[in-house]
Amino acid sequence: MTRRVSRSFRARLCAASGLVLALAGAHAALAQVQPQPQPTPYPPAIPTPRDIPYVGPLTLDVDATDLAHAIYSVRESVPVAGPGDVILLFPKWLPGTHSPTGQIDKLAGLKVYADGQRLEWKRDPVDVYAFHVMAPAGAKALDVRFQYLSATSAHDGHVQVDPNLLNLEWNDVALYPAGYFSRDIPVNVSVTLPAGFDYATALDTDHADGQNVHFKTTSFNTLVDSPLIAGRYMKHVELDPGGPARVTLDVMADHPGDLEMTPDEIAAHKALVTQAYRLYGSHHYGHYDFLFWLSDRIGGQGLEHHQSSEDGTGASYFTDWAHTAPMRDLLAHEYTHSWNGKFRRPADLWTPNFDVPMRDSLLWVYEGQTQYWGYVLAARSGLISHEQAIDAIAATAAAYDHQVGRDWKALQDTTNDPITAERAPLSWRAWQRSEDYYSEGQLIWLDADTLIRKLSDGKRSLDDFAKVFFGVYNGSYITAPYGFDDVVAALNKVEPYDWAKFLRTRLDGHGPGAPLDGLARGGYKLVYTDQPTPYFKDTETRRHIFDETYSLGLAVSTQSPGQVASVLWDSPAFRVGMTDGDKILAVNGEAFTADVLDKAVRAKAPVSLTVENNKEVRTITVDYRGGPQYPHLEKIGAGPASLDAILTPKG
Repeated sequence: MTRRVSRSFRARLCAASGLVLALAGAHAALAQVQPQPQPTPYPPAIPTPRDIPYVGPLTLDVDATDLAHAIYSVRESVPVAGPGDVILLFPKWLPGTHSPTGQIDKLAGLKVYADGQRLEWKRDPVDVYAFHVMAPAGAKALDVRFQYLSATSAHDGHVQVDPNLLNLEWNDVALYPAGYFSRDIPVNVSVTLPAGFDYATALDTDHADGQNVHFKTTSFNTLVDSPLIAGRYMKHVELDPGGPARVTLDVMADHPGDLEMTPDEIAAHKALVTQAYRLYGSHHYGHYDFLFWLSDRIGGQGLEHHQSSEDGTGASYFTDWAHTAPMRDLLAHEYTHSWNGKFRRPADLWTPNFDVPMRDSLLWVYEGQTQYWGYVLAARSGLISHEQAIDAIAATAAAYDHQVGRDWKALQDTTNDPITAERAPLSWRAWQRSEDYYSEGQLIWLDADTLIRKLSDGKRSLDDFAKVFFGVYNGSYITAPYGFDDVVAALNKVEPYDWAKFLRTRLDGHGPGAPLDGLARGGYKLVYTDQPTPYFKDTETRRHIFDETYSLGLAVSTQSPGQVASVLWDSPAFRVGMTDGDKILAVNGEAFTADVLDKAVRAKAPVSLTVENNKEVRTITVDYRGGPQYPHLEKIGAGPASLDAILTPKG
């Protein structure tokens, strides 16, 4: 049916339309006159660091006696040259983490005084790690007071304080003036320790008044690079008496019994120093301290410094020696960093102070080669056995052969992970990738080592590179920066080859699969069997998981039974929708235990799982029939293998 419209209605409609068009035109005219938004100007930038002397020594006093609340109380005197804006920085970009991980969120109670008068501070509106204070005329120094609120549980972060031990990192408890290289700022530092606590640090002690310890004047750069540990139960073991420099294993523990060491265990740690000297042919410290804690209460740690390292692991390191092999490359890795990372450091990673951004492009040398030497030195010294080293390499090779994220993200880009991810938990690690420059880097350096041995008919190896590259300026601990071309030149000095192409192919390529040529040249191949190696089982125990990653494609927590800890991307479990938020309630209708799941996988038939997630229960079938799959290295052919030679102690 057609509806007729009257002429009067049409007239009214046209008039209304004209009004709308007129209003629209008016709005358009207004829009043309209204200016577009523009950015607010930034405030003046924080002064660029200059290599000039600072006006006078900072004085830093830290009270570390509040164990109950895990609080460090700080008082600091900051000399000033005259009146005006003084900018105090909290260390942001931290060596060893390669990232902006300074814990400024834990700084509290900041108050500043001059000649007894309280001064107001203002946080920089752009760089929130910077604080502006107007020094009044006549002031010689700023009196700065604050607290560092250490984490009281793992939920809050890395736990550093316990009733029986503490870990003090000076970058957490010190502000420093902007505009200077950190090496040009002298510091007088002291710490008050809890009653009955012993301590260890690479700093040189000047004197002690009871529990108040005063250290010799040092630079702010060296201070941050020289953390302190203290504890009620400590033992100090000299590892190289009569050597070119003192090397001490400073061990603290939750309980005195955890400090008991056998002669063989001590001998292995002494051999680490011997084997490192034979590898590098040099040392780059005046003395060296392994600041080593054995604790199930405060967080684990592995952080390098030039004359020390912070090394934290479980309480059973010595007392359950037969099963702690997965922990025992730690000291070798961090010790290697004195040469690789602290002495020789990528030029774009070296910064003049702790608030200049770092660039991480060469972490595949800094961390990747250190990961390689960590396992090699651990095997050569006897910290782990030859068989354990082989099994550890098998585990690494398998993990990176399943790193499917290589398809879209080259290894080179993972050097940005400390900045982009800061070790945040990842749902799909094999696809997202995270800091793979460590262990995939390890495989690349195994590849390089075996290639040098092959090209030179066994006359040369990566050991020769270690001497050429890290052995220079023996005794000096002034940082020696390097770039990609320097690495290539040192490799060519050892064995001429197209090393630039060798490295770039592995750093920028997409596979498929991990760089495993070094295994084949080393006389081994990666295989899978239905039985885990002892090393693999010990790793499961340490990580509190039951690991079916290479069969079903998942690992399950043993601390919270049935809770899925990880799911491998594009694995059988992944394809049926499983994630790390799932909890397995039953396997083939039987209540979940690790043994029940193991039995189901060994049946080589599809596995029915009853799974709960967010109070929703579902039953799924994982169509996997291959049985358990655990990585091993299998020797190729007969006779000596170069991988065996690599792991053999140097005489």
